[in-house]
Amino acid sequence: MSTTVLIGNPRPGSRTATAAVAAARRAADAAGRTGPLDIIDLADLAPVLLARERHPDVTAALERVAATELLLVASPTYKATYTGLLKVFLDLLPGGALSGAVALPLLVMASPAHTLAVEVHLRPLLVELGAAVPSPGLALLQDDVDRLDDVLAPWAEHIAPQITAALPARAGT
Repeated sequence: MSTTVLIGNPRPGSRTATAAVAAARRAADAAGRTGPLDIIDLADLAPVLLARERHPDVTAALERVAATELLLVASPTYKATYTGLLKVFLDLLPGGALSGAVALPLLVMASPAHTLAVEVHLRPLLVELGAAVPSPGLALLQDDVDRLDDVLAPWAEHIAPQITAALPARAGT
């Protein structure tokens, strides 16, 4: 069972990356899925993402995302939505590319005023690409990154049955 973490923060080593990796590990463990995480940090691909010729690293990252079974997609909240960097990357995927994946959207935000952005903006994009998104997205306040265990434990326990139910149904696709 492959679990991929896609991080859409333009800054390497970000709070978003910290939260995304921790959330993916918690969700996979809670759903009884073990194994290493495949981490794709778009900050590393940013310099070549819009190159005229597709860079081999971008091609490889797109293939890894399209082949995963469990995909956690994380971004900081910019202007009440996800980053342009994440959008550029996801726009390179063909329609239906995520049809074999269960996706978990996560947005890190400075203000609770943007809590709905994960459901209104990121979830529909993942669904449009064919992913099953069986649970509500996680809207994580940046102040909560310092206390991830307190936030992620109940979240993972809550969504584990939904992930578990969605994954076997997707396995044959």
